[in-house]
Amino acid sequence: MSENSAAEYEQFGPIAVITMNNPPVNGLGLALRSAIVALVDRALADPQVSAIVLTGGEKIFSAGADIREFGEQKQASAPTLHDVIEVVEACSKPVVAAIAGACLGGGLELAMGCHFRVARSDASLGLPEVKLGLLPGAGGTQRAPRLLGVERALNLIVSGEPERAKNFAGTALLDEVVDGSVLDAAVAFARSVVDGKLAPKRARDIKIDDPHAEPLLQFARTTVAAASRQFPAPLQCVEAVGHAVSKRFDEGLRLEREIFMGLMATPESKALRHIFAAERAVSKLPDVPADTPLRDIRRVGVIGAGTMGGGITMTFADAGIPVVLLETKQEALDRGIENIRRNYAASMKKGKLTQAQYDQRLALIEPTLDYAALADVDLVIEAVFEEMSVKREVFGRLDAIAKPGAILASNTSMLDLNEIASYTKRPQDVIGLHFFSPANVMRLLEIVRGAKTAPDVLATCMNLARRIRKTAVVAGVCEGFIGNRMIERYGAASNLLMAQGASPQQVDGALQRFGLAMGPFRMNDLAGLDIASAARKRKAASDPSSQGRVVADVLCEMGRLGQKTGSGWYRYEAGKRDAIQDPVVDTIIEQFRRENGITVRKISDQEVIERCIYALVNEGARILEDGIAARASDIDVVYLSGYGFPRHRGGPMLYADTVGLPNVVRALRRFAAEPGAEAWWEPAPLLVKLAEAGRSFN
Repeated sequence: MSENSAAEYEQFGPIAVITMNNPPVNGLGLALRSAIVALVDRALADPQVSAIVLTGGEKIFSAGADIREFGEQKQASAPTLHDVIEVVEACSKPVVAAIAGACLGGGLELAMGCHFRVARSDASLGLPEVKLGLLPGAGGTQRAPRLLGVERALNLIVSGEPERAKNFAGTALLDEVVDGSVLDAAVAFARSVVDGKLAPKRARDIKIDDPHAEPLLQFARTTVAAASRQFPAPLQCVEAVGHAVSKRFDEGLRLEREIFMGLMATPESKALRHIFAAERAVSKLPDVPADTPLRDIRRVGVIGAGTMGGGITMTFADAGIPVVLLETKQEALDRGIENIRRNYAASMKKGKLTQAQYDQRLALIEPTLDYAALADVDLVIEAVFEEMSVKREVFGRLDAIAKPGAILASNTSMLDLNEIASYTKRPQDVIGLHFFSPANVMRLLEIVRGAKTAPDVLATCMNLARRIRKTAVVAGVCEGFIGNRMIERYGAASNLLMAQGASPQQVDGALQRFGLAMGPFRMNDLAGLDIASAARKRKAASDPSSQGRVVADVLCEMGRLGQKTGSGWYRYEAGKRDAIQDPVVDTIIEQFRRENGITVRKISDQEVIERCIYALVNEGARILEDGIAARASDIDVVYLSGYGFPRHRGGPMLYADTVGLPNVVRALRRFAAEPGAEAWWEPAPLLVKLAEAGRSFN
């Protein structure tokens, strides 16, 4: 065996085997691209070699572009992926791709450039570029329709979803599907090609002869345009496949490249690529090495069987982890277990759960009224009432009962985790695990790192988040951490807009048209107005300069707490979640304005967006200054995963970069200069510093 750094070269009789070797996913970076070309040339120059097998080994073929080169010169340096595929496709000796594991994006485009393809049945084949706001830019939109047919290729490219190799058996994409060693099978296949003196089969030479292609493309244009209004890439994928049908191969390839470069420049693609990188960066903690030993989490305890505790319990049961669910009263415990049963039964009715899965998950949950049942759990999470006195009692009992090395976690959304940790003799084992409701559905998990939280506790919880399929973001200790600290400013901005003349419907409508899943007043109704009201009262007790009484407090005093009481900012009919405008609220708002001497003014939708989003951004900058978040992109992940921020905007901090930080600073200074303006409108020093230096958050 000989090596060319990023790829290895072996010879089995007349068959040369080139094995890609760029861990962890054989990303097609410059070194690997160069190595493939050099080794193909070597095989071509050797008269003893009659055919070539290109493989990534038995675990993975290639997951496509090397993300470590994103934004670097290497990404566009020759040989490009186009060059590599051209070299392989033009090779005068047959080239067989041996596909195992992931064969995605550029990896599949490279495989389609080979003359033959042998795949293990469980290999994963796909073209996911659309999820980055792009299309397959190395011939994927031109070769896939020739190998799969127009309809199948459209589905693969527009959805971006991978499929198992066995599903492609019988198509021109795969010449052979096997269950054993793919390398052995590919070498044997290459020998048969040589023995049979078969000429290389090139995808570019296949003619598309489908009388239904044009009607199918027109149907796809209509449906895709309606389904992806905010994203240009899916429709452009359809157009590129259309070029495969109507143009010569080389012309289609040229047009595909033009479309690809155009999409690269769109804000939507920039946002999606930012999210892709941000979601991978979020797990990297500078002071917690990747090889930090992890604590073993085999059994979990949850204290509190209410909405949050029940959702957390289901989250662990869904991941196959046994849970001890503790309540203090039998009635509350029974109610909690019944809610869990009802939720699982609803999933089963929708076909998302089988009877066996339903039974298995319920069997993993052990209800109890006795703290002693938590003595052998590896992690316990409290989800009790959000009052420090209650937390103090719970953690005092846990400190006495939990085994040494057990992780003690709080689901608090606002309270001081360091104070909570001080109620134990093991603050190094205390951490915040802030789930978002409903916990079994929402992806976001804020992991709150206390001043004394041990590195292995943090690393263990980050690893656990992956096991339970959550997107974890580490936050420091402050009131509200990342998400709720920022949402307080967002809520204050929306309340100010409403007091000065905008209706709740206008504010919600403007922000929903901006792309948010829900406006602030509808979100308030969903969460419960009493939660935010209690937080305001708690803050007012310790900080007299904080926001005074607002309209939401009046609604709370009337018993209008949101969806759970059938009325809040809106009215709700039984069994429905539709927000219905209520004239009673309009009267209350008008009365509040009169009592506070507020002169109503006309407010534009653009002002609604600027005030609410820039309030988020400004507080996000302060969070970065305070070291509560490690990166601006971590803040974006929080808002994308937990608060319904539109993906095509990339998160509040990236949106600020897109608008231009000098423009954000200018607007904030205008708001701060208004008579009686709150101090928090003043631009954060970090924001000003970056704007003046011509820099951005990301």
